[in-house]
Amino acid sequence: MDRSKNYCVIMAGGIGSRFWPMSRTEMPKQFLDILGTGKSLIRQTFERFANVCPAENVLVVTNAAYEGLVLEHLPELKSDQVLCEPEGRNTAPCIAYANYHIASKTEEANIIVAPSDHLIADVPSFEKIIGIALQEASSTKNLVTLGITPTRPDTGYGYIHFEPKNNARDPLLNSVIEFKEKPDIETAKGFLAEGNYAWNSGIFIWSLENIMKSFHEYLPDMVSIFEEGKEAMGTDFEDDFIRDNFSRCESISIDYGVLERADHVSVVESEFGWSDLGTYGSLYTHLEKNSNGNAIVGGEAKLYESKGNLINVSPGKLIVTKGLEDFIVVETEKSLMIIPRKDEQFVKNIVNDLKDSGKKSFY
Repeated sequence: MDRSKNYCVIMAGGIGSRFWPMSRTEMPKQFLDILGTGKSLIRQTFERFANVCPAENVLVVTNAAYEGLVLEHLPELKSDQVLCEPEGRNTAPCIAYANYHIASKTEEANIIVAPSDHLIADVPSFEKIIGIALQEASSTKNLVTLGITPTRPDTGYGYIHFEPKNNARDPLLNSVIEFKEKPDIETAKGFLAEGNYAWNSGIFIWSLENIMKSFHEYLPDMVSIFEEGKEAMGTDFEDDFIRDNFSRCESISIDYGVLERADHVSVVESEFGWSDLGTYGSLYTHLEKNSNGNAIVGGEAKLYESKGNLINVSPGKLIVTKGLEDFIVVETEKSLMIIPRKDEQFVKNIVNDLKDSGKKSFY
C-alpha cells in the first residue's frame, strides 16, 4: 500500500475534566505526561503513527485555544496541519472538517481517526491491526472501526456487536451488527459470555471517498455547510470560513451520526494494550506500583503504612502520608485534591461546582 496516501487525524479538542486538577481548561489531559513516561499523551499518539503515514499527512483537530500547545508538543507539524475548531461540536463536525481539508489536497486518501489521549502499550500489534484496517478500508466500501477484545464486563465502554468470523479477507475482520451503549453490569456480563462483542475504541479507518459518501447520505445538512466553504479549504480563507460557520453544524458524534446508521461497517478484533485512560481508576491500573500498591507520578513521596494510593505531585515537591489507603492524591500549582479511589466519579461534581461558583482559574 502506498504510505503517502495515508492520513492520520488526531482529535485533540477535549478538556479531560475527569482528570481534574491535573487536567484543566488551560492545560488539558492530552498535553500532560500523566503516565510518567517523559512524553505527553498527544506526543505518544503522534509517534505511534510514524510507520503508518508521513508526518506531513498528520492533522490535529483541536480547539483554537490549543493551537500553540499542539505545535509545542508536535514541532514536526506546520501550522496548517492544526485544524482549529472555534468551539466543540462533538466528533462528526470535527471529522467532516478534516475530510474537507484533506479533499482540498487529494482525491485519494486512506484516513485513520484517533483520539489524542489513549494508551496503546503494544505498538507493533497496533501497527499490524491498522494495516488490516487500512487494507479493508481501501479495497471495499466499508467503514472500519477497531474493537477491543474485552477482558472483563466493563460498564464504562460502549460495545460493538458483530457477526463472528464471517469475513474471509482476514480472521480478525467481522461485520458490525450494531453499536451498543454503555451497559449495566449484568448486560456487560452477557456480552462477555456471548463472545461476539468488543469495546468501542473510538479509532476509525476509512477511505476519503467512502466517508464522504456516508456523510452525504446520513448527515446531509452538515455536508451542505461544508460544501459552502469547499473552495476555501486549503487556502488562506479556510480559518475564516470555519470560524464563521462551524457552530452551524449539529453537535453529534460520528457514532450516532454515521456509524450506527450505516450498513457497511467492519470491525477489527484488536488486542494491543489499549485503554482510553478515561478515569483515575484506569490510570492507576496502568501505572507502575510499589510493593504496597502505591502508584507515584511526578515528585517525591514518603508513604508510611499506606497502600493502594495514586499519588501525583508536582516535580520538585515531596508528599508524606501515614495510614492512607486507597486514595487519590493530586497536587498541582493551584489545587490539592484528596479523595477515596472508590469515589473517583465525584471529580465531575467538583468541576461542576467550580464552574457554578465562577472559580474559572481553578478549572
